[in-house]
Amino acid sequence: MIDKTFESLERAVADIHDGATVMIGGFGNAGMPSALIDALIAQGARELTIVNNNAGNGETGLAALLKAKRVRKIICSFPRQADSQHFDALYRAGEIELELTPQGNLAERIRAAGAGIGGFFTPTGYGTLLAEGKETRLIDGRHYVLEAPIHADFALIKALRGDRWGNLVYRKTARNFGPIMAMAAKVAIAQVRDVVALGELDPETIVTPGIFVQRVVKEAA
Repeated sequence: MIDKTFESLERAVADIHDGATVMIGGFGNAGMPSALIDALIAQGARELTIVNNNAGNGETGLAALLKAKRVRKIICSFPRQADSQHFDALYRAGEIELELTPQGNLAERIRAAGAGIGGFFTPTGYGTLLAEGKETRLIDGRHYVLEAPIHADFALIKALRGDRWGNLVYRKTARNFGPIMAMAAKVAIAQVRDVVALGELDPETIVTPGIFVQRVVKEAA
C-alpha cells in the first residue's frame, strides 16, 4: 500500500543533510511552508543552499532560517525589501552567498529541472552583469543567454490538501512555486492543512500529482 504520509514534521525533515540544496515554496509569506521550516531549524542542518523567490522577510519562516545562520547560499530573484534585515546583515558581513536571477528565469530554471531540460536560452539578462560568464547566442536577430536548470535535493512546499498518494491541491495563488519545485527535487515534502482519503480529491482539481511528491505531513492545528 502506498502511504506517503508522515506522522510528524520532525520526521519528515529528519534526513535533510548538511550542505543540501533545498527549495522552499512561497511568494513572500503566501504559500510558505513555515511549519516545515521551523522543523528544519530544530533539526539542525547547516551550510544549506536555499532556492526561494525572496530572501526572507520579518522574523518567521525563511527569515528565521537565515537568522539561525543555517544558509550558505541563496538563489532568489528578490532578496531585499523593507523587512529583509536578516539577509541584509548576513550579506553585508560576507556570511552568505547570493545568486541573483530574474523571477521569470528562476521559475523556468526550476521547471526545466523538473522537465529534464538541460538548459534554455532567454533574452532576459543579456548585456547585464547577470549574463557574465554565460554562453550567449544570436537567434533570429535577438541576443539570448543560456540558463541552467536548478535541481534540488529537497523541496519544502505548502498545499491546502493532500492524500496518502501525495496528490496535492493548493489554495489559490499560494501554489506559486510549489508545483514546479516538487518536480525539480529528489524529495518533495508537502505540508498540508488536511490529509484526506483517497478519492476525496477531484482528479480535475489536482495540481501536483503524487508521482512528484515523496512525503505528506499535516501541519499542527
